[in-house]
Amino acid sequence: MKTLSKIIVLLLALGIGALVFGFVLFSVTVTRDDVGGWDKADGIVVLTGGDLRVEAGAKLMNEGRAKRLLISGVNRKVRREEMQRLLGLDAKTFNCCVDLGYEALDTVGNADETRTWARNNGYTKLIIVTSRYHMPRSLAELALVMPKVTLIPYPVTPRHFPETAWWLHSSTTRVLVSEYLKFLPAVARLAAQRVLNWRGDRSVATVGSTSANG
Repeated sequence: MKTLSKIIVLLLALGIGALVFGFVLFSVTVTRDDVGGWDKADGIVVLTGGDLRVEAGAKLMNEGRAKRLLISGVNRKVRREEMQRLLGLDAKTFNCCVDLGYEALDTVGNADETRTWARNNGYTKLIIVTSRYHMPRSLAELALVMPKVTLIPYPVTPRHFPETAWWLHSSTTRVLVSEYLKFLPAVARLAAQRVLNWRGDRSVATVGSTSANG
């Protein structure tokens, strides 16, 4: 009985240690300011919910990085005229190439809204704009519903995020902990989906090989 208790305590300690290590790795990754070039794509998708995201999407459009822009999760009270002023795009570009999505209420909704938009436009390569801390979960949710679409992350650093030593700021730490706990089930579902798809592909290949041999 004592041996079993020790094993349980050891497993709990290892589990907690893995969670803590994962959180530190997650936090360091999402607070690091990577600088690099950005590829062009078919479309740009801005996930609302944080400052500077919409402005970043408008900047990419002005640079000609994609054909169209989707702003997913727009508040139903926001009119197109207000959004145009916020984006700072000229009327011609806004009217021809900007779509507003009003259905999404969370990140899962953003993914569904983006999938429908990409499918309707025949897009297979998208630039995703959201806050740095929100990017890992967003990419996981998007990849779940669009496994064959190439996703290019364009992370935005919120104004209130510290440039260094995030652990000294309680508000930032709370945001990171909350986002990390939401990210874990999303990435778990993505991993499970990929394992099932891999096994399915192997099964199909095996059946095809057997049929050919027979």
